[in-house]
Amino acid sequence: MTRHKKILIIVVILSIIGIVYSSIAINKKFGIEKYFNYEFVDGEVLSIKEETISPDPLIPGRFVGKQKIEVRILEGDYKDKIYSVVNVLSERHNIFAKPGMKAIFTIREKDGKEHVWFYNYKMDRYIYILVGLFCLTLLVFGRLSGAKSILSLIFTGVIIIFVLIPVIFRGGDPIMWSIFLCSVITVVTFLLIGDFNRKTYSAILGTIAGVMISGIISYVFGSLSKLSGVHMEKGEQILYLAADYKIKINGLMFTSILIASLGAINDVAMSIASSCNELCKRNPDIHLDDLFASLMDIGKDIMGTMTNTLILAFTGSSLNLMLMIWGFQMSTKQFINMPIIAIELIQALSGSIGIVLTVPITATISIYLIKKRGTLLFKNK
Repeated sequence: MTRHKKILIIVVILSIIGIVYSSIAINKKFGIEKYFNYEFVDGEVLSIKEETISPDPLIPGRFVGKQKIEVRILEGDYKDKIYSVVNVLSERHNIFAKPGMKAIFTIREKDGKEHVWFYNYKMDRYIYILVGLFCLTLLVFGRLSGAKSILSLIFTGVIIIFVLIPVIFRGGDPIMWSIFLCSVITVVTFLLIGDFNRKTYSAILGTIAGVMISGIISYVFGSLSKLSGVHMEKGEQILYLAADYKIKINGLMFTSILIASLGAINDVAMSIASSCNELCKRNPDIHLDDLFASLMDIGKDIMGTMTNTLILAFTGSSLNLMLMIWGFQMSTKQFINMPIIAIELIQALSGSIGIVLTVPITATISIYLIKKRGTLLFKNK
C-alpha cells in the first residue's frame, strides 16, 4: 500500500467520524425534535388472553381479526412493565402475536396514561446479521480490497445520511449539493479502491460526466412533463414535511437520479479506463483510432448489461405498480400519463442514456490521459 493511500484511508476515517459528530451536534443546536412523540421499544408477548381470528381469504397462512395480548416491555423507561394490548389483524397491518415472541412496540403517554401498540415484528437482528455476513464475505474474499470497499460504502452512507439529507432539510439546493456530494463520493471511492494514477482519474472524470448527463436529462424531461419531487413515491408525505422545514421539492427528482445511477456509471467508467490501461500496456504502439475502436467494442457489451441492470432495478422497484396496471387493464394512454409511471420511465431511461454516453466519454478521457500523456500511469503499479 502506497503512502498516499495510507494517508487517504486515515483522512476518510477521520472525515466519517467528524461528519457524524458534527451533524448530530448541529441538529441538536437547531433544536430538531422527533416527529413521532412516542417510543419504539423491544417487548415480549407473554400470553394471548383472547382472540377472534379467521384465515385471510387472499393470503394463505395469514389471519385477520383481533387479539388481546399481554406484553412485557424489555427496555427503556417502561422496562419490565406489563400491559394489555389489543392487536388488530387487518389487511394492511397484520402482525400475528404468539406467546414468547419478541417484537417492537410503541408507547405513548396521553392524559397521564400509557398507550401501547403492537408496531411490528423484530426485524433488526436479521438485518444486522445480514450486514455482518456481507462485511465478512467482502473481507474473506476481498481481504484488503474488501476492507477498502466497506470503508467506501460507509463513507457514501455517511455523506448521504449526515450531509445531503440534513442540508436538504435546511433549505439547501438539492441540485447543487447532490452534484457536489456525488462528485466527492466518486473521487473518494475510486481513490480508495483504485490508486493515484491516470486510470483512476479517467474513471473519476468519466463517472462525473455520465452522472451529470443522466441528471440533466431527467431534470429537462421532468420539467417538460411538469413533474417534481411531489410526484415521487412518498412525495405527498414530503410535502407535509416541507411545511415545517425548508425543503426545495423541485430538485429532489434530479438528486434521486444522480444517486440511483451513480453505482452503475461507476462500473462502466472504471471498466473502460481499465481496458484502456491494459491495451496500452500490452501494445504501447497502438494507434489512437484502433484504441478508441477497441474501447467502443468493449463498451458495447458493457452498455447492454449495465443498461439492462438499471432498467431491471427500476422495474423491480415498481413491480406492484405494474401488477396494478395489468389488473385494472389500464390503457397505454392512461398509465403512461400517470406521474409515478412517467417518473420511473424518465429515471430509468435517463440513467441508461448516461451509461451509454459514459463509454465514449471515458474512452476519450482515458486515451488522452493514458495514451497521449505517457507512462506516468504505471508508476504506482
